[in-house]
Amino acid sequence: METLFNPSKTAKLFVPNISLFKSSFLHSTFNPQTHILFNRKTLSFTINCRAKTSQGRKTDGKNISKKILLSDSAPELSNEDVEPKPKNGGGAWGLVRKLPKRVLAVLSNLPLAIGEMFTVAGLMALGTAIDQGEAPEFYFQKYPEENPVWGFFTWRWVLTLGLDHMFSSPIFLGMLVLLATSLMACTYTTQIPLVKAARRWRFLQSADAIRKQEFSDTLPRASVKDLGVVLMAAGYEVFLKGPSLYAFKGLAGRFAPIGVHLAMLLIMAGGTLSATGSFRGSVTVPQGLNFVVGDVLGPTGFLSTPTEAFNTEVHVNRFYMDYYDSGEVSQFHTDLSLFDLNGKEVMRKTLSVNDPLRYGGFTIYQTDWSFSALQILKDDEGPFNLAMAPLKLNGDKKLFGTFLPVGDTNSPNIKGISMLARDLQSIVLYDQQGKFAGVRRPNSKLPIEIDGTKIVIVDAIGSSGLDLKIDPGVPIVYAGFGALMLTTCVSYLSHAQIWALQDGTTVIVGGKTNRAKAEFPDEMNRLLDLVPEIVQSSISEQPG
Repeated sequence: METLFNPSKTAKLFVPNISLFKSSFLHSTFNPQTHILFNRKTLSFTINCRAKTSQGRKTDGKNISKKILLSDSAPELSNEDVEPKPKNGGGAWGLVRKLPKRVLAVLSNLPLAIGEMFTVAGLMALGTAIDQGEAPEFYFQKYPEENPVWGFFTWRWVLTLGLDHMFSSPIFLGMLVLLATSLMACTYTTQIPLVKAARRWRFLQSADAIRKQEFSDTLPRASVKDLGVVLMAAGYEVFLKGPSLYAFKGLAGRFAPIGVHLAMLLIMAGGTLSATGSFRGSVTVPQGLNFVVGDVLGPTGFLSTPTEAFNTEVHVNRFYMDYYDSGEVSQFHTDLSLFDLNGKEVMRKTLSVNDPLRYGGFTIYQTDWSFSALQILKDDEGPFNLAMAPLKLNGDKKLFGTFLPVGDTNSPNIKGISMLARDLQSIVLYDQQGKFAGVRRPNSKLPIEIDGTKIVIVDAIGSSGLDLKIDPGVPIVYAGFGALMLTTCVSYLSHAQIWALQDGTTVIVGGKTNRAKAEFPDEMNRLLDLVPEIVQSSISEQPG
């Protein structure tokens, strides 16, 4: 196949100044692009290629003939090595930039950051060991000066350093601020410059510089353009400038450390907001009674701000429990109704353990239960509500009891019938001498006569133990942990860089990667095996 060539000029291979391979040019076969010609006659030659590995392995001998049209001149492209100018940032990054370089160097020191993280972890462990939010009298008794823990630790340490509210104490928040500053300083002084350097087009014009890379090889009788096509097909971004080639892939792996730092900052910001801007409270409400959300919730820090949801009224419609076959409590439920200031029901839900109620920014958790009252009939009179009192037992078992006076209630030695219950499904009764009299179930309507008194157990009224919380930091913490998991996975992506230089008919190739260093040479050899070798060239002239 032939085209016209100007015989007054010497045939030479022309490579445009800068070429950027785009993914839209990927095809299974090579499609040559015809440049605008500046002469009536062009160069025509046929290149016969056969695939040859970078190690010199030969193929089956089949020749591949392709026709390439080249112009003896072409316009230069304007893509140059331009480093983006940094923008003036504000906020936290602006404050970091204003710090002296010496201060930034100290804050971005890795051992310092590791020490800060261990300090924060130690304070968190100490906050777990020390009971939080108790009255001062509690710490007076648990950490007395007469018998200090570890020989020196008393209630003065707890109350002076704020260890009774560790996660909102100045010492803990100060360590979080210091750790956050170190992360921002490290990001600004180390990670951002690394990303900028990785994004820059770095062409190496020296063969020695390419050979000094972690991997290097030489392709005799090859074209740097063919190498670019192969790399582009493998997912690399490829750039050409004269006889030089630069390619990279996996740039996202360079951004991952910045993402990890930002995720950690989100987690710390969310945790700080939770510690200083939340509301918490607990309440035990008997079935049939109401409470107002704002009466239960209390602030945890100086950023806690009440909302309109504090005016919500909660009514306990019903409280009931589920039981195992053995009689043990398996689950307890509370049917709640929420009312606004106008008395309109805005929400109703039956919550249980691990199934909370959420409304207006606050959350109600089912956490406990109690026995409020026992409703009975005495000699067909009533019903009477007898308050049930919790009785102390060893272990975590619950026991409740009440007393029904019999006879003269004004007597100094009042006698009566005792009633005990471990749950809401059965009541054990004892006579005036403390002897066992029988067991009755609520709502069974089965009477029992004790010391001449007829008793019917009508109902067992339970109380629901509820925890209320407003925590604006939870979404931020969740977002931070999600970003941390994502960026940690992205950080394992290898950032690979490849340089090549056309030296006559020889292509010198070198490359490096920040991860998967053992697999990188194998990948490079596989790619170089795909680059065709130019084995024959025939030039012919045709008159114009």
